[in-house]
Amino acid sequence: MTTPLPIEWDDTVLPFQLDLADVRGRVARLDGVLQQVLSQHAYPPAIEALVAEAVVLTALIGQAIKLRWKLSLQVRGKGAVRIIATDYYGPGANGEPAQIRGWASYDAERFDPEVDAFSQIGEGYFAVLIDQGEGSLPYQGLTSLAGGSLTSCAEAYFAQSEQIATRFALAFGQSQLPGQEMRWRAGGLMLQHMPEASPLAVEPENKAMHESVPGENWTRANVLLDTVETLELIGPKVAPTELLLRLFHEENPRVFFSQPVRFGCTCTPDKVRQTLSIYSAKDIAYMTTPEGIVTADCQFCGAHYRFDPATLGFEALLAPDGSPLPDKSRD
Repeated sequence: MTTPLPIEWDDTVLPFQLDLADVRGRVARLDGVLQQVLSQHAYPPAIEALVAEAVVLTALIGQAIKLRWKLSLQVRGKGAVRIIATDYYGPGANGEPAQIRGWASYDAERFDPEVDAFSQIGEGYFAVLIDQGEGSLPYQGLTSLAGGSLTSCAEAYFAQSEQIATRFALAFGQSQLPGQEMRWRAGGLMLQHMPEASPLAVEPENKAMHESVPGENWTRANVLLDTVETLELIGPKVAPTELLLRLFHEENPRVFFSQPVRFGCTCTPDKVRQTLSIYSAKDIAYMTTPEGIVTADCQFCGAHYRFDPATLGFEALLAPDGSPLPDKSRD
């Protein structure tokens, strides 16, 4: 197994490949980024757990895709849990961190903290959206909510929309290290069965000695994945590379450079204005507070925006800097 550059224990995604099994994967360890995502709202613990699961899935899936801009995971339901949304922004350049954010919307009056949170999403869908930025059309893949967890939905998405056999093993929860405060941590493993692992894989004759029945290596990798323990995924003593050796040493695991992940949000006043540009002056007046302003809050990062209503909507009278706009009625 080759030795990667030193990586931090937390907030990284490590790509790897099992050369003798035509399997690729990712190991994610999230700490600070997850804590920042969850600290934006005072969610009940069960909602926090759903968001944590979505965030670690997003980190694993986002890093596995050749992404020029953004991958989004969205869960929408008709139950007490209405929305779970996460975004993964690919790094702008090699060595830069990826950015991730997430939030949830739920009906506090209907939500029962004693009942399984996933079941309270109700009828709805699990979606993966990929936007490669300017000059490309966004992609959206949907699957129904089934299987009892967001993890099961993600596996179904890959099987149905991508035709790629995919497995996840996740762990997340609050923990406390000596001398530190209680905080959220998450870890995850993602495996995908590929037609051929890589042109850099081992020599064909050595690989042939390892193979027998088609699919047997994928089955074996799944059996090994099922043995992973919670403390191996989120505990402080097992590094990602050590975890891979513990699980897959006979499959010749090979790791690549890790991807750091940070909390980040792309909201700006201009983007909020653009969102509100579809509304008429009458609509904007309805949004205006008694103090004569329009306010907007970013659900992802908590940023609070205040606007002059005359600068908003497609019938705006003033530019953002307060200068008069041309009278469109004269055109």
